[in-house]
Amino acid sequence: MIAHAGMDAAIFLRFTIMCRNIFLALGVVGCCILLPIYYTLNSDKTGNQKWFMRLTPSNVNDQPIWALVVTAYLFNVIIIGFLWWNYRRVLQLRRIYFESKEYQQSLSARTLMLNDLPKKYANDEGIARIIDDVIPHASFARTAAARNVRDLPDLIQQHDHTVRKLEKVLAKYLKDPQNLPPARPTCYPSKKDPSYSTYPKGQKVDAIEYLTQRIRELEIEVKEARANIDKRSTLSYGFASYDDISEAHSIAYALRKKKPQGATIVLAPRPNDIIWDNMPLTPANRSWRRIIINFWIAILTLVWVAPSAMIAIFLVNLSNLGLVWPAFQTQLSSNTGFWSIVQGVASPGILSLVYIVLPIIFRRLSIRAGDRTKTGRERHVVGKLYAFFVFNNLIVFCLFSTIWNLVSSVANDPKKAWDTLSNFGITLFISLCDISSFWVTWLLQRNLGAAIDLAQLWTLIYSFFMRKFSSPTPREMIELTAPPSFDYASYYNYFLFYSTVALCFAGLQPLVLPAAALYFAIDVWLKKYLLLYIFVTKTESGGMFWRVLFNRFVFGTILSNLVVFLTAWVHGDGVHEMAFASIPLPFIMIIFKIYCSKTFDDKIHFYSTRNIQKHPEGVMQKDPLRSVGLAHRFGHPALYKPLITPMVHAKAQNILASIYKGRLSDGRDAYSGDTMSTSGYSDAYVMNPMNAGKPGKSANLPGFEIVPESRLDFEYYKTRAEFALEHGGGNIFGRSDDIIRPGTPGSMWNGSEPTSRSGSPTIPSIPRMDSPSRLPSSDIGTTYPGGYSQPLGSPYTSEMGPGRSRSPLYSLGNDSGSNLVGNAAAMPIAAPGTRERSQERPLRAPGGVGMLGGGPRGYGGLPQEEDFGPEHDPMQYNYFREARTTRRY
Repeated sequence: MIAHAGMDAAIFLRFTIMCRNIFLALGVVGCCILLPIYYTLNSDKTGNQKWFMRLTPSNVNDQPIWALVVTAYLFNVIIIGFLWWNYRRVLQLRRIYFESKEYQQSLSARTLMLNDLPKKYANDEGIARIIDDVIPHASFARTAAARNVRDLPDLIQQHDHTVRKLEKVLAKYLKDPQNLPPARPTCYPSKKDPSYSTYPKGQKVDAIEYLTQRIRELEIEVKEARANIDKRSTLSYGFASYDDISEAHSIAYALRKKKPQGATIVLAPRPNDIIWDNMPLTPANRSWRRIIINFWIAILTLVWVAPSAMIAIFLVNLSNLGLVWPAFQTQLSSNTGFWSIVQGVASPGILSLVYIVLPIIFRRLSIRAGDRTKTGRERHVVGKLYAFFVFNNLIVFCLFSTIWNLVSSVANDPKKAWDTLSNFGITLFISLCDISSFWVTWLLQRNLGAAIDLAQLWTLIYSFFMRKFSSPTPREMIELTAPPSFDYASYYNYFLFYSTVALCFAGLQPLVLPAAALYFAIDVWLKKYLLLYIFVTKTESGGMFWRVLFNRFVFGTILSNLVVFLTAWVHGDGVHEMAFASIPLPFIMIIFKIYCSKTFDDKIHFYSTRNIQKHPEGVMQKDPLRSVGLAHRFGHPALYKPLITPMVHAKAQNILASIYKGRLSDGRDAYSGDTMSTSGYSDAYVMNPMNAGKPGKSANLPGFEIVPESRLDFEYYKTRAEFALEHGGGNIFGRSDDIIRPGTPGSMWNGSEPTSRSGSPTIPSIPRMDSPSRLPSSDIGTTYPGGYSQPLGSPYTSEMGPGRSRSPLYSLGNDSGSNLVGNAAAMPIAAPGTRERSQERPLRAPGGVGMLGGGPRGYGGLPQEEDFGPEHDPMQYNYFREARTTRRY
């Protein structure tokens, strides 16, 4: 499971299996011991009691309650046994994860992250000095202080937003290229545009021309901002990398409770796990943000009390609504069967709908809380969601039902108001027994939600409406085919809440235990399938959710012990011996939690707690290439993130050039036919660039990525950063950016690994052709005999086409005036006809140069159009007389 879906998926399945096994064992014990006692020793002999209430201790008193106390001890022993066993298994999985090849070769495994650095230590030398002052015998560390990128991330975000907006405008306008709308699309200028004040106020402008111009300006600003980064302007965090993983972990372990010079030193997360916007925050700013977020969460919790109370009072028991609405009471009495069905379905259904919205709200609040990592933020979301659900949907839900019963009793007999209020414990106990049937029904109904997850019903409906009733851009179409990321925070919260509900009502209504066991038994199979074949892990934490889950499960068990104490107190004997006998139960769980924390946590979090030198001399063998990319890999992504290119569907390729009134580029890069002058001189003319893939055909319009219908699939774009960032990155679909290769400055592999994910189709990828040194030795066609020089514009030189730093949108080279032999064949070393096609094919990839930048295969190393031969040219006579099938070699 770890090899196919990752460590987080393995921990998730292990937790689900543990819940299934726990509730199966508890269900057997509870149903075999408690149900016979509750049913046979019930004191109500009138026959008017509902059969469901006969399975609760509402009418069981005195000595039979000892069975509940003994069963509670058995429940605690069973839960402790399963938790301890799985804690050991998680430790074993973590040790296997530490020894895996991926972890051993990752840069983050041997890197420390230093936060809250003082100003005088916020540099490369200061970081090393802080560590040396505390750990004087530590080996040499390569350090990198964070650089101040200023407004560069905001510029890139504006660029991405503008590109997507232009794609949306073009998708709507070119939906039917043969029947264009009579009016060109318009839009309001962006308020973030520096020249916003120069546009007429309240008037729209041509959307295509404005957005194109805005993209150009943003690209220039991004380029200038990257070139003007001041390396002397640093921020209050940095990184230190070591050659040995054991040493890095031992230093992090030794400094886990210390703050040398006020700095905190922890193990570095993966670069794609870091929330870069929150890294420069000071401790004061971070604390203030958390206070504000907790305040809003408290407000949301209090606001939700009213709807939760209405559901608990009226929907759970419709007869309460009849007490205040006489007309409804008449209808309820005449149609008992129908309203019983409504009562059993309405309240669980409404509660389930709320569960869909709340995680979204809590995640958006937590984003602003100042967490440094995405996985840490998700763990905090789990904790906040669980606290909200337990307080509002369990405690308040049950208390308001009790309060309503008290108010009803006082209203019926005001003279006995004091006696009624003094018996609050008995009223609460009876209300819990009454409401237990709701939770059994609700847990059974949750199986429907698991089936909906398996069918991906919501995703299917959303995709259908997007395709049929809107004009999706090629980028949106590609994203619709991408595997969705698994929402660990929401699912963990659901499982913890279901477990807490089942544990709390286990002693009052034992049927809740088999209901929970059935849910988890079904979900084990469903979630295993979903994790293997549908969902992906967006950001891998290495299984660090376990401690959050363990602590909440222990808390749920303690809460159930309090319910047992309440039952023993109100329905036990007069001297409360049974209640006193149940007091040790919560303390047993607390002691068990402390034991597990001290025994397992350090081994789970750290690869080694003391430095074990691999070299007996104590001097590490330095490899200067091993961590040469520390500043790059742990630098802000805005410094090297490639800018995205507007995508246009291939069906609009022919009409795309005609919808522009202005030029897309300046000077020598501009052309609009063979009458366009070069650099403003009227005596120098250039012709339209020729398509390198189809001689005689003009090249596509520069600055756009033409996406054929056959390429509208995430499979072809899964290794590109702009798509992989939201769908697992290189951790699943290819080589992770965090992997280092000792002795090699970089990797020549640019595609996804064939064995990256079983069950997913893969396509062959082509190595990057940046320099001749990276060419495979089998490419003998690139060898030139003496007396000959390599042709200019060879596809294997770094000057081939515009690069990432120079935008291909407005910087297209003048191919008609230079590099005239850019696609010339290499000098042969054998007679014609002896060279095999397999050696010839890598020399030229489909798609023209310059259209999108990035080499012969266009932006991102992908062919930009169907590579059809001359026989598939629509202008040829035989095009409509022959079958159009792709030639297979």
